Amino acid sequence: FLSLKVENKTKGRLQKQICQVVLDHFEKQYTAELGDKWTSVRDVLTCPSCWQYAILLNKFSQSAELENTLRVEGYHPAFQGTLPYLPRSLKCYISRTPRRFPAQKHQTGKLKEYYLLNAASVLPVLALEVKDGEDVLDLCAAPGGKSITILQCAYPGQFHCNEYDDLRSRWLKQTMESFIPDPLVNLITVSKLDGRQIGDFKPELYDKVLVDAPCSNDRSWLFSSDTQQAKFRLIQRKELSSLQFQLLRSAIKALRPGGSLVYSTCTLSKAENSDVINLILKSCTNVMPVDISEMAKAVSQEFTFLSDTQQHELLVLPEKGKAWGPMYVAKLRKI
Repeated sequence: FLSLKVENKTKGRLQKQICQVVLDHFEKQYTAELGDKWTSVRDVLTCPSCWQYAILLNKFSQSAELENTLRVEGYHPAFQGTLPYLPRSLKCYISRTPRRFPAQKHQTGKLKEYYLLNAASVLPVLALEVKDGEDVLDLCAAPGGKSITILQCAYPGQFHCNEYDDLRSRWLKQTMESFIPDPLVNLITVSKLDGRQIGDFKPELYDKVLVDAPCSNDRSWLFSSDTQQAKFRLIQRKELSSLQFQLLRSAIKALRPGGSLVYSTCTLSKAENSDVINLILKSCTNVMPVDISEMAKAVSQEFTFLSDTQQHELLVLPEKGKAWGPMYVAKLRKI
């Protein structure tokens, strides 16, 4: 049985160098957008030793021993109580202190017992509320964490996982093979289509669509490997909201009337979050916002949210002891 002693990776994480170009950019933008809250968020984002990792258990490779060990080690369920949607099969454990279990290596023919992730990554899946038998599209699915979280919750009728980038698509396939048993893997479609065109290829085919969009990943961008890469990323950043808007338009076309869509990013940027959703709501007359404030209320003990968001959206702000996020989530329904 895998030793569950925490690996001491702090030293390696502390050796990461903060990219001053990106930090200066964030300082200016997020001070304007978040005000005083930016200071505490910045303190977490620039301190990898503060970062926390949740443990998503794999129901297809259950281990009572692992669950018992987690509880003994001081871990507790991240999601409990009166959530609007919380399948019993979804088990995600967190600890108040920053520590990390060793990641399990991919072994052909052997399922992993757990997946390490940012606990806020589960929130888009909880907002999507997938039920057994529903047809589901994960439009930008790599590396696969949200796809396997969906499968911990329910058995979709057809499950289509799409990833346009070739390298990331291979990563997605490997994640699926590591967590999902053969009979079920064979029922999952993994494609490499341009997400902006899926709505035209597959109109009104899905009950639920997740758009976990490409975004300016605040955590990783702060540690860009060199200044040139950082400058290039910041130029690219201006174009991301246009791509995100196009992906959402495509997702809406792929949705059946009455179907639901969840949009998520791992950035704090207003331009990539609420601005994109507001533009969609203005330009698409066949979608309406869906209130997800009850879900946010139910998990407010474990997550810190930006207070002045609308009822159909939430933004998780990292803080010490609750270092989850950034994660933006918004929910829409097709009329």
